[in-house]
Amino acid sequence: MRIDLHSHSDVSDGTRPPAEVVRLASKAGLDVLALTDHDTAGGWAEARAALPDGLTLVPGMELSCKHSAGFGNPEPDSLHLLGYLFDPDEPELASEVARVRDDRVLRAQRMVELLQELSVPVTWERVRELAQGESVGRPHIARAMLEAGAIETMDEAFTPEWIGPGGRAHVDRYALDPVRAVQLIRGAGGVSVIAHPRATKRGYVFSDEVIEELAAAGLTGVEVDHPDHTPPDRAALRALASRLDLVPTGSSDDHGALTGDRLGCETTAPEAYQELVSRA
Repeated sequence: MRIDLHSHSDVSDGTRPPAEVVRLASKAGLDVLALTDHDTAGGWAEARAALPDGLTLVPGMELSCKHSAGFGNPEPDSLHLLGYLFDPDEPELASEVARVRDDRVLRAQRMVELLQELSVPVTWERVRELAQGESVGRPHIARAMLEAGAIETMDEAFTPEWIGPGGRAHVDRYALDPVRAVQLIRGAGGVSVIAHPRATKRGYVFSDEVIEELAAAGLTGVEVDHPDHTPPDRAALRALASRLDLVPTGSSDDHGALTGDRLGCETTAPEAYQELVSRA
């Protein structure tokens, strides 16, 4: 079995509709795919309706969290938590996810305003068109900046010059405490996995101590095999997962054209997948 447990559609910051994502997953030879859009389950129905024969869809979500121990920095930093097989209508979880999603819109609107003040010709209308779905994020703003000729590559947007942390047009946002997020997912019947905890180039770097804290709160797994993880980091995370009885997963974190349509480039072992399902 070939299993990819982290992917995005245009319901959040991917570039392809959920129906196309599952078709491409099947074409890539996958047997199991998790659709994990940011802070929304809005793509599940379309993906299920278009699901090709032989492909199993794992309903998921990538929840936006903040943890004060990220990056070796005392300030709260972004931590992403993958949730699987939970009830999206569980009232407490649904309320928090809606709050996160609503704040994404307010934040993006303010970032556009700040960019306009910096003479960058982006509009909220265009950012909303690029987002398409209900979850608006910085990648949509970056794409609008690229279209407008303000930057030459997407990466340039995520710097202090523009919308990177501490940047001239950066705006903070509401996000869940990750311990609470783990508990909310458990309360909704699901399992949780910390996403790309050693993605140094993207700024998602969390220590063993942070993962231990989340494991004590009920974290189920850790994303080990990820395109942004080095071989030494993968070995260290795999050893940590074994020590903490966490499930080691692997995934592409595909965002469509933004990441080169890489579904299936990293996968989860069948026994790890079965363990995740058994713990849900």
